[in-house]
Amino acid sequence: MALPAALRLRSRRAFDRLYRNGRRVHGSLLVLRVTEADPALLRTGGPHSPSRWRCAVVVSSKVSKLAVRRNQLRRQLHTWLHQRCAGPQPSGRALWLLLSLKPGSADADTEALLGECAELFRKAGLSP
Repeated sequence: MALPAALRLRSRRAFDRLYRNGRRVHGSLLVLRVTEADPALLRTGGPHSPSRWRCAVVVSSKVSKLAVRRNQLRRQLHTWLHQRCAGPQPSGRALWLLLSLKPGSADADTEALLGECAELFRKAGLSP
């Protein structure tokens, strides 16, 4: 299942802010970046999200040369994020989240990848 448009982060300026100012939490397969949301950086006219979080997943060609594999990984993480972000968040603040896969993470099994996602969310204080 793809991440709904209302939960996606797509603006270039939002990505720049996450890369520059986002707090990073590292794992062996992933990096989670978190920053406070700034709605002024989003494109206007988009649907308002029922969630206070917006998320993005970055899978570069360093992770896998095969676009099919990169898209599979992205879809798996989108499904996990949709389940996580669609529910109530522990804090009332609006956040932007960016998950980046590290090279070599394409070889990991799905359980290890999603388990590390949960661990990074816990380390960042985003899960109960």
